[in-house]
Amino acid sequence: MTKKPLIISTDPGIDDIAAMTISLFAKELDVKMIVPTWGNVALEYTLQNTLNLEKFLHTEVPVVVGANQPLVRPAISADSVHGKTGIAGFEFPEADQSLIKPGLAATVMHDAIMTNPEKTTLLGIGPLTDYALLFKQYPDVLEKIEQVIIMGGNIGHGNHGPFSEYNIAGDPEAAQIVFHSGLPVKVAPLEVGNKAHLTPEQMQAIKACGEVGAMLYAMFSNIHEPDGDPRIKIYDPTAVGILLAPECFVMKKANVEIELAGRYTYGASVMDFLSDDTNAEIAVDVKTDKFAAWFIQSIKQAEQGRK
Repeated sequence: MTKKPLIISTDPGIDDIAAMTISLFAKELDVKMIVPTWGNVALEYTLQNTLNLEKFLHTEVPVVVGANQPLVRPAISADSVHGKTGIAGFEFPEADQSLIKPGLAATVMHDAIMTNPEKTTLLGIGPLTDYALLFKQYPDVLEKIEQVIIMGGNIGHGNHGPFSEYNIAGDPEAAQIVFHSGLPVKVAPLEVGNKAHLTPEQMQAIKACGEVGAMLYAMFSNIHEPDGDPRIKIYDPTAVGILLAPECFVMKKANVEIELAGRYTYGASVMDFLSDDTNAEIAVDVKTDKFAAWFIQSIKQAEQGRK
């Protein structure tokens, strides 16, 4: 089986940790590099979290330091949700910086993509700053990219503002660049993450998946939903699911524009499903039980691969 080359842009973040863990041990994927960026918390934490995860998982994928702020606006933070360091609930052994590959993220990504004989897939599970910089600085790279898969955006109401989802609201200008890149874009929006939940019983099944499962269980157990729902909502791993388990999702084409000028709607994802001129495929539904089974099996696979 030919593995798909993959680059991950991430801002870990508890659910980012789960998405990276699945990706690093997926038999279908060849993760070429991980590009931590500012996002849920500041870059200094997302970078160290990435390095610490790789040490814990015994993997050695190169890490390239990404953007430390958005293209235009001041950075936002979700440390009230994820904790100051982004991964409250579990103490990783601290890693050194030996996996860091020097250079500007856009340049390092460009060189890796252009020298790979196969087209590369980009996974964006944080603000899309680094991918926007890549596309603007190196437009020739577009012909060598298979697709972009994003966790971000919202069909209805948001989780950052009334109409904006956090990853897109973090850098709306960057998101607009990505959606207008001309590349195939697939999106796991907020609503799919809300529905792709894990029950307490399924969380116990994850806990039973060895040290990897115990790590994820500890972090996810630290998330307390404002509405008191005991189920754990899964966000960033839904983007990996679109890539690896598309049978779990219902996809629908849409034209996506990011609001850049609105006083109250800045950062909103305007998804027009009636437009004849489409630039993305949106996951509009998820088969929750099938997704949960895939998620648990993926964690078991990661535990087996880690040994």
